[in-house]
Amino acid sequence: MFKKHKKAFVSWSGGKDSVLAFYNAMKDGGIEVAYLLNMLSENGTHSRSHHLSVATLKAQAEAMGIPIVQRPATWGGYEEEFKSALAFFKKEDVQTGIFGDIDVQEHRDWVERVTSESGFNAILPLWQRSRESLMAEFISLGFKAVIVAVKLECMGNEWLGRQLDRQFIEDMKGLPEADLCGENGEYHTFVYDGPVFKKPVDFMIGRKMREDNHCYLGIDIRNTIQT
Repeated sequence: MFKKHKKAFVSWSGGKDSVLAFYNAMKDGGIEVAYLLNMLSENGTHSRSHHLSVATLKAQAEAMGIPIVQRPATWGGYEEEFKSALAFFKKEDVQTGIFGDIDVQEHRDWVERVTSESGFNAILPLWQRSRESLMAEFISLGFKAVIVAVKLECMGNEWLGRQLDRQFIEDMKGLPEADLCGENGEYHTFVYDGPVFKKPVDFMIGRKMREDNHCYLGIDIRNTIQT
């Protein structure tokens, strides 16, 4: 008998944890990812923590073949906008949310409360897994990513543009105060290829930008539309 898959959305940052959570939720079967949900800064130009532009995130979604829902929000209005997106998903018969948190209990508590209040189930496939196993899995599966944000009190801007590879893991061991997976915001990534992509994202490295105690790397999407 045909088994209907549960429709889900992925809480999408554009980085390694959200894509690995997506992959792990799907590999066990029974899940159909119908949407990516990406929360933007209040002016609607870029994602908050990763500072990826709207165009970059849309190009990523297009390369994956999955529609993306993007919602601008202030920090104060974040939960309200998130729940508004969930109300839209519910009308689309989506019942489940996939999240890439690893072990920050405060994040899990918020995710489970907000999804439950909206009538959704929450799946956290990476929860309590070891940092090295997650990084090794990401690389061995063939995902490709570059570092696009660093917290300057933890890492210098020379890390921007680094590929997420085995050498990166070894070099991170020289920063014992920094979490290997960047779970405390030490760094963020942009994933541009891998098993859940239909094609690589066609991009160029842009300029470095500093904002308060963070430094970001611009990602410029190449225009591949033929006229």
